[in-house]
Amino acid sequence: MNKSAAKAVRALGALGLGLALVSSVQAANDEEIIKRIEPVGNVCVEGDDTCGSAAAAPAAAAAGGRSGEEIYSTKCTACHGTGVLGAPKYGTNELALRLEEKGMDTLMTHALNGFNAMPAKGTCTDCSDDEIKSAIEYMLEGS
Repeated sequence: MNKSAAKAVRALGALGLGLALVSSVQAANDEEIIKRIEPVGNVCVEGDDTCGSAAAAPAAAAAGGRSGEEIYSTKCTACHGTGVLGAPKYGTNELALRLEEKGMDTLMTHALNGFNAMPAKGTCTDCSDDEIKSAIEYMLEGS
């Protein structure tokens, strides 16, 4: 075998070894990528048999029936305790005046659907309508 043929054989061998190495590294990278982007959870729709025995969080919260004071203290006080962006402050007659002007149905509609800067249900997205109403009644008692 002449020198140029020997060089060609070595070059082809090195190329084959390089391709094999690149292929195995790429396979390892693919596995890492697949693991990195795999889902971290599942969406479970109520009534779907594949959900198992997992209970929805809002249903569990509603079953406990939190008090108006608890809802106010944990969810409403940030805005209604300080009057942020025009929220009627707890402990003043602002909410009672709004009740006289607009009625309880309007206050409930505003609390449930949002009003001005207040988002729907304030910051209590897991509250039931009854819990929202009890929080309003608690704030009215403090007015």
